[in-house]
Amino acid sequence: MRLVRRKCFISYHHADQAWVDQFLNTFDHGRNLFIARGLGQTMAQDIIDSTNPDYVMRRIRELYISDSTVTLVMLGRCTWARRYVDWEIQASLRAPQGGLPNGLLAIKLPTFPENGIFPERLNTNLLSLEKKNAGYDCYARWLSYPQSSDALWAAIEEAFQHRRTHARWIDNPRDRFGYNRQCG
Repeated sequence: MRLVRRKCFISYHHADQAWVDQFLNTFDHGRNLFIARGLGQTMAQDIIDSTNPDYVMRRIRELYISDSTVTLVMLGRCTWARRYVDWEIQASLRAPQGGLPNGLLAIKLPTFPENGIFPERLNTNLLSLEKKNAGYDCYARWLSYPQSSDALWAAIEEAFQHRRTHARWIDNPRDRFGYNRQCG
């Protein structure tokens, strides 16, 4: 039984805009599972006109991430190579003063290859085999493209709960992408 719609910041590579729009139409507009926040066509956006990564990250956090509780990283073929995705994940994992970080859930879009690459910062927060064998858990989770609204809602709710229960496993190094990477 679903009780609450969480505010979710949507992070994605704009090459996947059509799939992201379909996801939002199906699960946000069509089924009211969450409340979408993010940069792009679905949001009225302020232009963040700067080449200073610290300033850009602070403005993204203030304008778009600060009123969300879970970040959904929509994984397509080249999402791993985008600097803004890295910056948005980094900003999401930072706890604001007196607050909690965003939960982190990645969703594989149909364009995600079978042997696709996760963004590095997301991958750092997923459970590696070594950590699992040592008795660790992890902060982030990933999900194949949802086949049911119940599965998606449960995954979002789990990410929301991880803000309190799993924050000690956040690994959020200061280094970040300076430029987009090449995606062949």
